[in-house]
Amino acid sequence: MTKICAEIIGTMILVFLGNGVVANVILSKTKGNSRNGEWLTITIGWSLAVFMGIIVSAPYSGAHLNPCVTISFAIVGKFNWDMVPSYILSQFIGAMLGSLLVWFLYKDHFFETQKEQDKLSVFVTIPSIKNLFFNFLNEVLATFIFIFISLYLTVEGTLFFKENKYPIGLGSLGALLPALLVLGIVLSLGGNTGAAINPARDLGPRIIYSIIPIPGKGKSNWDYAFVPVLGPIFGSVMAAISYLFLSS
Repeated sequence: MTKICAEIIGTMILVFLGNGVVANVILSKTKGNSRNGEWLTITIGWSLAVFMGIIVSAPYSGAHLNPCVTISFAIVGKFNWDMVPSYILSQFIGAMLGSLLVWFLYKDHFFETQKEQDKLSVFVTIPSIKNLFFNFLNEVLATFIFIFISLYLTVEGTLFFKENKYPIGLGSLGALLPALLVLGIVLSLGGNTGAAINPARDLGPRIIYSIIPIPGKGKSNWDYAFVPVLGPIFGSVMAAISYLFLSS
């Protein structure tokens, strides 16, 4: 239960802060509302959200916070398959809770915001140009890079002193590595779809958006929802298989 709770809390922090920065930048009459530098602000905010979510949950659950991480780690033998369903469920619960917190915190600003797409953007990813094939491909490739590199990340090293070796670690700074990885991927590959690279991060908040009473909200774009869910899963499986092939 400790691992499950850690995944819920870590993913909740991830989505609360990640979707929170989107709300702060996009919704009307917030202190951070701006159309200048919007993309960079959101990308940095999401990267820091990854950093903070990992710091809290890593000591207890390993800080997957993403079904793609859980699935790929299980494929390469770094995680027990028996724990995969409970981890994924926990990540979806955490993502839903995090998006609910954003709604409560920015409720007044949702009332002030007129554009339906701006309200939806706080919860889910939206393609800049809707082309389902290329949108799906973008999510596959972005997640492939994310997972493939993640499988090679390490927070452990060795300090050599004379003839002795001493294991060392980065401590909480180890969370900086995946955060920087997310920053690089979203800056480079996020222009098409926003680079969800995390099914829980998109589907959980989309469910919440579809059921909470946001005034003047539009559709939840369920016809697009499979892209940020199945695309990342495909990409993570491909990355894990590639990792195994190169490691064999």
